Amino acid sequence: MIKTTPTHTKGAPAADQNGPPEDSAEAAVRRLAPDADPSETEALAEAIGEAAAAAVETAAADQSPSQSEQLKCQLAEAEDRVLRAHAELDNYRKRANRLLQEETKYAPLPLVRDLLPVLDNLERAIQSADQQGSSAGLLEGVKMVAQLLHTVLERHHCRPIEAKGSPFDPYQHEAITQISSQELPPGTVADVVQTGYQLHDRIVRPAQVVVSTRPAVGPPPAADNESIEN
Repeated sequence: MIKTTPTHTKGAPAADQNGPPEDSAEAAVRRLAPDADPSETEALAEAIGEAAAAAVETAAADQSPSQSEQLKCQLAEAEDRVLRAHAELDNYRKRANRLLQEETKYAPLPLVRDLLPVLDNLERAIQSADQQGSSAGLLEGVKMVAQLLHTVLERHHCRPIEAKGSPFDPYQHEAITQISSQELPPGTVADVVQTGYQLHDRIVRPAQVVVSTRPAVGPPPAADNESIEN
C-alpha cells in the first residue's frame, strides 16, 4: 500500500500547525504607516487579510477539524488586529491634519509679535509730531521705524535683493524700461525703481529695475561744406 502525502496548491502558502506569525498583519501595517499613503496602507491591510484567509482555507483542507478551528480562530484574531490598525491609522491621520491646520493658521505669529514694536514706535513718532507741531521730529521718527522694520525682516530671513549695478536676472528683476548708457555694459541694472525682497531663497517680490542698453547709433556728422573756387 502506497502512502500519499497532502499536496498544496501552487502559489499558496504552506500550512503551519502553529498558524500565521503572531501580529503579522498589524506589524506590516504599522511598519508602512509613517511613510505610506493612507489609501495604500488600507489596500495593504486588505491584501494581508485576503492572503491570510486564503492560507487558512488551503490549510484547512489538509488539517483535522480541531486544527481547522484553531486556524479559523487565528484568522479572526488577525482580522481584528487589522481593523484595530485601520482605526489607529484613521485617528493618526485626523490628528496630523488638525496639527497641520493649527501650524498653518498660527505660522505668522512670530513675525506679528516682532512687528508690534515697530507699530508702537511709529505711533510714538506721530504723537510726538502732533505735540511739537514740527515735521522734523516726525521725519526722524519715521526713519527710525523704517530701520527697525528692516531689522525685523532680516531677523525672519527676509532681505532686499541687491540689484543696482548687477547683471539683469529675470528670476530676481522685473525690467520696466531701458536706458542707453556708455558707462554700463548692456544688460546691467542701471537703477532700481522698487526694491525687491526674497525669503530665504524664494523670491517674495522681484525688484523693478531700469536696464542699460547699447548707446543709440546716430547718423554720422555732416561734413563741412568747403568753398570751391572757380
